[in-house]
Amino acid sequence: MNNQRLETVCRAGKAEKGSIKGVIPASTESFGKLVFNRKVMERMLPKDVFKNIQLAILGKEPLDLAHADTIALAMKEWAMEHGASHYTHWFQPLTGASAEKHDAFINWLTLSDQLIDHFGGKELIQGEPDASSFPSGGLRSTYEARGYTGWDPSSPPFLWKGGDGYTLCIPSVFFSWHGQALDWKIPLLRSDQLVNLAVKRLLNITGIKVDHVFSTLGLEQEYFVIERSFRNLRPDLLILGKTVIGAPPPKGQEMQDHYFGSVKDRILSFMRDFEERALELGIPVKTRHNEVAPAQHEVAPIYERTTLAIDHNLILMELMRQAAHDGDLSLLLHEKPFAGLNGSGKHSNWSLQTSEGLNLLDPSEVEENNLHFLILLVAILHGIHRHHKLLRASIGSASNDDRLGGHEAPPAIISVYLGQELEALLDGIEKGDVESPKKGAQTYDLGLNVIPPLKKDQTDRNRTSPFAFTGNKFEYRAVGSSQNPSLPMTVLNAVVAESLGEILDQLEPKAAKAKSSDELINVTKETLKPFIKASHPIRFSGDNYSQEWQQEAKNRGLEQIANSVEAFSALIDESTFALFEKILTPDELQSRYEVALEHYINQIDVESKLLIELFKTNALPVAIRCQKERAESILAYQKLYMGKGRDLTHQLDKLTQLSELIESAILDIDFLESVRNQALNLPLHERAMQFSTRVRTQCLKSRHSIDQLEALVDDALWTLPKYRELLWLV
Repeated sequence: MNNQRLETVCRAGKAEKGSIKGVIPASTESFGKLVFNRKVMERMLPKDVFKNIQLAILGKEPLDLAHADTIALAMKEWAMEHGASHYTHWFQPLTGASAEKHDAFINWLTLSDQLIDHFGGKELIQGEPDASSFPSGGLRSTYEARGYTGWDPSSPPFLWKGGDGYTLCIPSVFFSWHGQALDWKIPLLRSDQLVNLAVKRLLNITGIKVDHVFSTLGLEQEYFVIERSFRNLRPDLLILGKTVIGAPPPKGQEMQDHYFGSVKDRILSFMRDFEERALELGIPVKTRHNEVAPAQHEVAPIYERTTLAIDHNLILMELMRQAAHDGDLSLLLHEKPFAGLNGSGKHSNWSLQTSEGLNLLDPSEVEENNLHFLILLVAILHGIHRHHKLLRASIGSASNDDRLGGHEAPPAIISVYLGQELEALLDGIEKGDVESPKKGAQTYDLGLNVIPPLKKDQTDRNRTSPFAFTGNKFEYRAVGSSQNPSLPMTVLNAVVAESLGEILDQLEPKAAKAKSSDELINVTKETLKPFIKASHPIRFSGDNYSQEWQQEAKNRGLEQIANSVEAFSALIDESTFALFEKILTPDELQSRYEVALEHYINQIDVESKLLIELFKTNALPVAIRCQKERAESILAYQKLYMGKGRDLTHQLDKLTQLSELIESAILDIDFLESVRNQALNLPLHERAMQFSTRVRTQCLKSRHSIDQLEALVDDALWTLPKYRELLWLV
């Protein structure tokens, strides 16, 4: 083993024994203590101001600007009580990450030559970060620098601990001087408004009184954690968060012993650390466990309103990075950090809920009146079938392309799993029979006296399905682990609102004439029939990994789009322009398309440059040195035993194999440089296609040659930490 690697291994061993901290168990007492939440607002704001801001949070009425100074003063006092000295508008530009610019709670009084504490309504409501260097997809030029942030009251301000103090973070939207959306949050909020309007129309028919409807989301965040000192020795992990070379270890995940296994003490300490911080910021983290691959884990919160859940997910990822750093660990959120092992996703559990707390996708919650569930189900299926390519585009990236279709990630064919009971229900409607979904009361009797009967869910779980019904929600498994999930959730909201609107346009006149509940069911059945039939191809309950499904999906007219660049064209399709009429303009959609292409190109370009650099500066010199040492050893042996009949055929064969691999790897890397340089000179779309096909393919081919070299070169010479060290020495 190389000396530098040996020293790192020793340090890792010491860290495992000595880094466990005494962590106070998470408790409800600490929940939200760093959040300017309802409890704080009720205590610090006048009643009329408090009422207005609560209605604004629910989207029922705009915030009264006359209250802005009062709210800002209370917010400043609360933040400074905790030691905060600065504030920032926290927003989500098209980079996929969050952004912030910090300003101090001060102002300069010119006339009195005095510095005072200050934070007013103007600063709270609107900010102006420099927008010139954020991606805009052609919406603006670099010299057009003016961009605005606007406070989003639906997501509570919070205090972020960084360095030695706190910063007041004000969740905000981000838009240009011309009023164009430059972020992921504005379209998400607009899509939720459309869902509210469409579903309230539905509930008006079915007789359920509600004030407001919104989408909810529970995000299962998968991730890897490795030793930080090893990460620092790997330029690819340091820069890209992914290994661009690396031979498979003798043991990976084939024993299936890591999944739900006992969590190592050091990892458990890390988990408790970020969970405690998350609870203080009002993030309801609940579940943690080991995932399938070694060094892979998962954290999941309780579901929340979609817009808040996404804000919390972005905050949580940063908290996890902080906690990992503090524990001498490194967090990897890349969708495929290690070849040959499971990738990481962000399983998105989506549903619809009323402000009164009713989950509209739980057929058991209103057993005597759940016709709304049936109509929503059909609308969801119809919308996904019509826009399945757009849904594939919404989760597209170079890193997710590495993950989709293998090692328990769903394939690149968008389909929906419903389970036997719902499949039978929809088939029955097509055949002229309909019954409302009934509350599941089945149980398991395991024949053990000490264990009572256990509940059986209405559906099994199909882990191969990209979009599966799981009893009271849909799980969208295709979202990538590093992704801001706003775009896929915006698309999902939009397609459901559109399809539901079409169904209701036909159903409302008929329902108005229905004189009984039975008659309402009958007219609903007749209305839904063509929608069920049209969306039938999207329903699949089998093995999504099978070759048979790929052919069947093709016969059904479903597209298998393994390459995200091909999928991105759905963003600028005429059907998407119509779908997004009240969410984004065609120009804003065009900008998202161009940003997606640029991001894809940049990801593959960085990967190719890292691969070339690591080969030239690490793998090749080490391989040539190994080749030289073996050649010199064979030559010395031949001189010593010349003419004595000693046969070195096998050693010469191994030397030849090594030399041929070196030559092959050199040729592969030279060709990679060539195709990369050619692609860089092409127009945007052609460039993206070349990077997603020729450059990406050549990266994989070059990697294969280098990984074979790693398996042959002396371990003592190899400078980079290997998979066995990265995955197992934590």
